[in-house]
Amino acid sequence: MGTHALLIGAGDLGTDVGLRLAALGHEVTAVRRRGDLVPSPMRGISADLTRERPDLAGVEADLLVVALTARPRSEEAYRATYVDGMTRALEALAATGQSPRRAVLVSSTGVYGDAPPDPVLDEDSPAVPADGPARMLLEAERTFHRHLPQGTVLRLSGLYRGETARLVDQVRTGTFDDPHRWTNRVHRDDAAAAVVHLLTRAEQPASLYVGTDDEPSLLGDVAAHVARQLDVPSPEPADPARGHGKRLSNARLRASGWRPAHPTYREGYVVEPRD
Repeated sequence: MGTHALLIGAGDLGTDVGLRLAALGHEVTAVRRRGDLVPSPMRGISADLTRERPDLAGVEADLLVVALTARPRSEEAYRATYVDGMTRALEALAATGQSPRRAVLVSSTGVYGDAPPDPVLDEDSPAVPADGPARMLLEAERTFHRHLPQGTVLRLSGLYRGETARLVDQVRTGTFDDPHRWTNRVHRDDAAAAVVHLLTRAEQPASLYVGTDDEPSLLGDVAAHVARQLDVPSPEPADPARGHGKRLSNARLRASGWRPAHPTYREGYVVEPRD
């Protein structure tokens, strides 16, 4: 028998999560600025969380997902959305007397800052945010756990989706640069599947997971893979000796039973050349 799920935020990723939960038989309610944009069979509630508490009277929430999006990328916008907005939503839910059985906050591996490539980072690595938005994400994680000590934070690396990925356009137009930077990514479908997995697995999940694919990759290697498919000139070859930036491990999430359909960029970036 299905349970009731509440989404706080229903952008691309949140909507994908909600539709997957609905397909599993859960009743899903989603809060977003314009509730009329929430697709069926989910039910939408309109609320601008940067300004107001949502009306959650009568809403049941056995499962909770917080998957917010802030624009622009500034400390002020991230505080208003991820800290203040989420707090309003969690307070509104607490006012109904409910405590979700499972709760997942979608955060970002940006909280690790500009760490060196060695050692590979995981959930035990210190978070050292390098800018205001990342600091607000870390504050949101702490706020989430204060309200929901049993909750789970999922820090996602760079989200992408094959043909529509920004890197594809950069390679196609020749505007790609910095091939020696280490990158970490996760296909959006795999990210949504990870959220659903943590909500529905039999065992209680841990308090923190890193959500990324199996292979940190030099950006030049990824770009060369895309260039071959597009039949355009490849960028400067990547040199591991010149690699910079952080590398991330998904070992804990893998050990929980999650299996990405796109374990590396090779499976994720499948594109066609344009006429």
